[in-house]
Amino acid sequence: MAGNLPTYEHIVTDVNETFLWRMDDYPWERNVWNFHPEIEIHLLRKSSGMAFVGDHIGEFDAGYLTVVGPNLPHDWVTATEPGEVIHGRDVVIQFDPDRLRTIGQAVPEFNQLEAFFRRSERGLVYKGATRKAGAEMVEKMGGLKGFPRLSLFLELLSLLSSSEEYEVLSSPEFAPKLDAESLDLLQRSLIYIFEHLATDIHIGALAELSGMSESAFSRFFKKNTGNSFTDHVNKLRIWQACKLLSETDMPITDICFEVGYLNISNFNRTFLRQHKMTPSSYRRLTSQRRPVRAIDSPQS
Repeated sequence: MAGNLPTYEHIVTDVNETFLWRMDDYPWERNVWNFHPEIEIHLLRKSSGMAFVGDHIGEFDAGYLTVVGPNLPHDWVTATEPGEVIHGRDVVIQFDPDRLRTIGQAVPEFNQLEAFFRRSERGLVYKGATRKAGAEMVEKMGGLKGFPRLSLFLELLSLLSSSEEYEVLSSPEFAPKLDAESLDLLQRSLIYIFEHLATDIHIGALAELSGMSESAFSRFFKKNTGNSFTDHVNKLRIWQACKLLSETDMPITDICFEVGYLNISNFNRTFLRQHKMTPSSYRRLTSQRRPVRAIDSPQS
């Protein structure tokens, strides 16, 4: 994850605009485990990686379209080389739902968005035709200003609020302690885990860094991420293993040690539990989906 920076994101919308539209490179200073009172529509335009939304940990690819509700912590992490920058990886739209609720007092049609606002509180990811059409609208919005941009924004809200092609991400039980000190401590812990994933990480090391006992840190981590320390580490390791299985010909045993497992049986067992298939089956499946490179025809 990105560096240790403030985790509350203060969003400033231009006085002449209802919402903020922004294209971001990756990494940059706001790519952290953050939260804000605004609703966020987030398009991952490029690359792949891990999505963290509330207590959800999952994979994303190019075209991944999400909506994150007020005060729901979130982050999208791509493994990059030192100094590497992915230009224009993200497009972010952020808006205050209370402003649209105020409009609803005069324009009743806006009240139809209320159910969508409530669903967004747990985070949504869109699929199928909605994902494709929504991504196109988000991209097009960047080239517009004034009323044309607002009109397309309202069209996007209509699409997302009426679609059934979505998955809810975070569990209803997730209720983190959203104070600056706790989230700063959590951010440093998540950075440490990500940077030491290939090593034999022990919760005791993180507890010591945090100035807590192991049991206290375990409770703190579970409350504020929704996942146990072990589950969090395993999900990240298996994600890295999936990338190596699908993108390289590295032997599975080597991948096991590369992502931090100390024995192949534990790796296989964890992989099977998360993906309902073995690493070798996953490699066969993903190899079938790889694009076939064109072969130049011989010169006559």
